[in-house]
Formats: sequence, structure tokens, C-alpha cells
Amino acid sequence: MATRSDAPEVRESIEAKVTKDVEMTDAPDASTAEAKQPESTVSAKPAESEKMDIDAGANADADADADADADGEADADGDIDVDADADADADGEVDADADADGDPDDGVASPVESEPGDLLDVIQTISSTVSNYKDEDGEWWAASFQRIPNKRQLPDYFEIIENPIAFSTIRHKIQKKLYTDFPEFVRDLAQICHNAQVYNRPSSAIFKSATVIRDLFKKELQKLVAKGTIKSEEAELPDLGELPPAEDSSPEAESEEDEGEEEEEEEEEEEDDESDDDGKRRRSRRRGRTSLTKRQLEEAREEDEHKKRGRPPKVLTPLEARIHNVIKGLRKFQSDDGDLLIGPFEKLPDKLANPDYYQVITNPIALDNIKRNAKRKKYSTVDDALKDIDLMFNNAKEYNEEASDIYEAAVELQRQARELVAQEKSRPDDEFRDEDGKLPLSEIQHNGQAWRVGKFCSRDWVHIRNVNDMAKPIVAQIFRTWQDRAGQRWINACWYYRPEQTVHRFEKHFFENEVAKTGQYRDHQIEEVLDRCFVMFVTRFNKGRPRTLPADKEVYVCESRYNEATCKFNKIKTWTSCVPDEVREKDYEMKLFDQPRRLKKVPSPIKHLLQADAKETDELPKPTWGAANAPPIIGAVHRRPRESNVSLDVIHSVFPAVIPFVWSIRAALGRTGVVQEYGTHDLHEYHTYSLTVPPPG
Repeated sequence: MATRSDAPEVRESIEAKVTKDVEMTDAPDASTAEAKQPESTVSAKPAESEKMDIDAGANADADADADADADGEADADGDIDVDADADADADGEVDADADADGDPDDGVASPVESEPGDLLDVIQTISSTVSNYKDEDGEWWAASFQRIPNKRQLPDYFEIIENPIAFSTIRHKIQKKLYTDFPEFVRDLAQICHNAQVYNRPSSAIFKSATVIRDLFKKELQKLVAKGTIKSEEAELPDLGELPPAEDSSPEAESEEDEGEEEEEEEEEEEDDESDDDGKRRRSRRRGRTSLTKRQLEEAREEDEHKKRGRPPKVLTPLEARIHNVIKGLRKFQSDDGDLLIGPFEKLPDKLANPDYYQVITNPIALDNIKRNAKRKKYSTVDDALKDIDLMFNNAKEYNEEASDIYEAAVELQRQARELVAQEKSRPDDEFRDEDGKLPLSEIQHNGQAWRVGKFCSRDWVHIRNVNDMAKPIVAQIFRTWQDRAGQRWINACWYYRPEQTVHRFEKHFFENEVAKTGQYRDHQIEEVLDRCFVMFVTRFNKGRPRTLPADKEVYVCESRYNEATCKFNKIKTWTSCVPDEVREKDYEMKLFDQPRRLKKVPSPIKHLLQADAKETDELPKPTWGAANAPPIIGAVHRRPRESNVSLDVIHSVFPAVIPFVWSIRAALGRTGVVQEYGTHDLHEYHTYSLTVPPPG
């Protein structure tokens, strides 16, 4: 079951940091009891009295209607950010979601020992109901309000919000029996919603979540009034003040897609890391509610326009849209008990728990496999997808007894799937334009060449006209292609910045021809595309070049992501997380060098821009912007303190053999406090280690 497409914004704001610092357990309620049920799968042979856990399967489908972001920047889908520094929260409060899985824990806070109907019991019940509320799509609306943010992660939050509070605060007060009257609790919960609406812009998902929670709370209070549990005046929400006016952002600027495809553990980790950075960036755009001068506001808006970013637009081709609609349509059918029939087919059974399933079924497949195949463009026709859907249901009929619930569900869903396919095939392609009139194209013909995602060397890297500096075209990778209602053809491409377009410490060194991946996914008319180029991950750059790449095409090397909000470079651990879904399982053929080449780092090309009076205490400088839809004209350098894990870059190599070399030069370096990095590498991964020479004393 799909979550809201803008769910990643949940992690961008108020209480978006969940760490595993202290674990607590809550009284089980309806939602947590449901979460404890064993997950039903295609293989399950349930007893007649056994209920299938449809919600567990549905939640597993969090990426059904949203592409995994290829750069792994956010991720996603309404789950909660993990505190990157693993610190305890500044407020010292307990976690509501200790495992950081994005769902209410099986228990959140132990119920107080009280007689039914007393004050704390009523507070505990309504607090748990609101805190754990999920809608019919499985969206956990209070996920972002479970804890107060970390002060070091969001210092300005505590400047704007006078009374920080979260559901963890309420649970703590319930446990300690600190509530002496019901209005005090009402004020606390209302304050949670009010804080979120003060700090965040009205167009953000977090603002909407606060509104939903507030409305739900009011309804629950009225239920208590109707039962005579509380008085009507006790159900009134206090006036906490008006919401401050703020320039709202455009839906386009704020739109974020579901990111994060649960496949490889390391890929998930990469996406989580970048999502933390991305969340901070988006939060920085929303900090406009403090007292600012008109000039400051204008400057902020100007900078925001340049940093405007997003995700590749979710533009499905007619084929992709048809398959998507078939899968979505299968989720509408329910049993007599109201359970989704598709629930048991969401995932394959656990091999350890159901080994006999894999002895009986020779070609196992589940709905999540089909969705992944569709995302990876593995189906050439709708009928190809239908073959896998038929296989899934036939497997269920083969393994389960004919009279079982799963067998009957398979028969019914198989019939419905064929009807859905027939309906989708009868629709003309033009019906699949999105609300903006975009008609996805499989490729674009331009200057006698075909341009599409993954067309050339398994990837389509391009040079795009840079109006800020025509001599330095934008290095980018195509992620989407489409045509608007006027017939204009477009691409959406991820930008890669050159070193001189970034802000960094003056001592930083770069590889020759290095670029850094950004979070900028920009739309360009096809006429802006100048030529092909290629970007190689650092682990392969020293070994050779793409075999089919013409010798006159520029080849760049990439080692890091660049976070424009913090001006930090983060080493990329998994290259596949940076490329489009369509090419993640593809590779390009290499023309190898006779022997690997040593990679050399050179000083920053803008080192000379450092001000003579620059100090470590200076504010972070800003790049110089020009045209809106282009990288900065020039970046900036500073003398601010180095990050604790950042290399001085005096010596750098990607050869494992550098280890003895590092130790051989230790005496030469002396006690200088230099952090030296060396790397091991394979086809798609780069592992960095550090050796530190201690400072004097």
C-alpha cells in the first residue's frame, strides 16, 4: 500500500530525529497489537481461525507508488530519521520508536498502574490513540511528533519554539504521574501540533500531519464528552497564539518523492545518511519565521531559488502507468471481513520458517518482486507483467489447499488482474499525461542521436549548456524524459558540481577532473543538451575507460556527494545508489589500461579566493549565483575548522598498497596531527580508513 508521495518531508522538520538512546514500552493498543501478528505471505497455510496480517504486508509496500531516489538522499517514506551522531537527545527524552523503523513500536510507554476510568488511565488511552493513529493507507501521521529534536541538529528550533514538547514528554509525565488535571494534558498535546505549525511552512507535509493529529484529537475529546468521561470545557483546546505569517513555498519546490528501496543493507544505509543531510537542507529552507529584515528575506528567497531542488519528477510512461494501475487496482479487493485480499501475496515466505515452500514452488515470486521488476523497466509489455502476476497466483494455488482462504483469494485476484489488464490496454496513450500535461517518452531524438535513461554505456551522462559559464557545461545524468502539451521535449537530470562550484575549506584537494554529486534534479529542454560525457566512480576511474565511449568525450571521476546546505562532502559508499533504477543492475564494458593508474589530487582551483583576514570563526561563505537554472558562477573557500573525520588531503591514494607507505612516512610527518586516508575498492564500493598521527603533547 502506497504512502503519501511527499512523505519524506516528515523527516525534514520538527521532531524528525529518532535515536535508540532509551527504550520504553507502552501499553499495547489496536495498532501495536496488529504489528505483533505474524506476517502473512504467499506461502502461508493459515488455520481457519487465523487472521492474515494485511497491514504488515501493506506497510512493506511503502515504495509502491514512489520511485526510490537513485541518489539515496532521503528516504523516505515517512520513516523517522536516525540521529546521525548517535547522541542522546538534547532534551534527554526517551524514544517513541526506538528501533527507528518508522512505525510505532510494539509498545511505547508502560501504562501507569491505575484503576480504569481514573485521570491517568483516560490520558493514557487517548494519548496512545492519537500517537499511534494510522489511516487506511497505513500512514503513521504522528511519526514526526514522537520526540523533541536534537539541539545540535536543529539549534534554531529552540530559538523559535518557546515550549518544545513531544509525545515522549507526555508519556514521561504519565509514567511519573505528573498530570494533576485533564486540561494540562490537553494543552500539552495541542502544543505539539501548534509547535509544528509554527516552525514549518503550510505547504509542508509536517504541517499537514499536525493538522490531521489536531483534528483527530478534537474528535477523540468529543467522544469522551459524549460518554460523560470529561466535561465539555475540558475538551476545549487552548489558544496558543496565532501562527506567524510566512512566504509559502511552491508545491513544485516542496514536492518530494518516496525514497528508499529496501534491497541491500548498505544501500539503505547510504540512503539514510544522505536523507539526514537532505532533511537538514529542506529544514533550512523553512526557517523563515523569525524576525528578518526585508533585505534578509529577499536574499534568502534569492538563494532558495538557486538551491531549489527536488527529485526526478514521477513521470510514468504509458506502459509503466498501466502496470502501476494494475498493481494498485489489486489492492482494492477485500474479504468479507474487510481484509485486503492481496495481503498474503506481498512478500515471499521466510526460507527458514517455510523451507517446504521452496521445495514445492520452483519459481517463487511475490508482489514486491513484480513491483521491483516494473521499476527496473524489465517488462516490455503489460502482458509480460501479467505473466508474473499469474505465476504468483498459480504458485499460491499449487501450494495451498483448494478450500483455503489464500487459494480462494488467488482465484479471485487472478480473475480481477486479467480484467484490469484488459481495461488498461484499451486506454489510449494520451490518457496517461500527468496533471501538468507531461507525456513520458521512452527516448528523445535530438541532433541525430537518441537520448534516454541508460541509453549510452548503460548510462546517459550529458553536458548541458551552462549560461553562467559557457566554457564549463553542466555535468549531469538523465533521469526522466517527457513532452509537454505544447510539444516541447524535456529531460530531468541530476547535476554534478565541479570543485570550483562548491564551498569548501581552502586546503581541500580534488582529483583531476573530479565532480561531486548534488541533490539538484533540474528540468532542461532537450535543446540545452550539448554532448555526451561520462562520470566514473573513483574505484574504476584508475582502471580504464568505458569501451564504447568515443575518445573525444570527457570523462570525470566522482568520489563524493556534495551537500549544499552544509557545504560538506560525503564519500559515496555504493555507486548504484546514485544512478537511475533502470541501470542499477546493468554495467558497462571497460577498456582496461595496461596497469592501474595512480590517482593524483591537486589543490583547490579556487584556493586563491581565501581572504587574507579569514579566520576559523568566520561564517560559512556563500557561492556566487547567476542564472537560476544553472550551478553557481563560482564557489567559495574558508578557513573554518576541519571536520573531525576529514582528511587534510596531503597524500591520497586508492591503492591498498599505500598502507605501508603511510607508516613509512609517519616519521617524516612527525607529530602533526594529520589524518591520512587510504582506501580499498572493488567494482561498486569504496571503503575509507584513517590513520592518525597524534598532535603534539
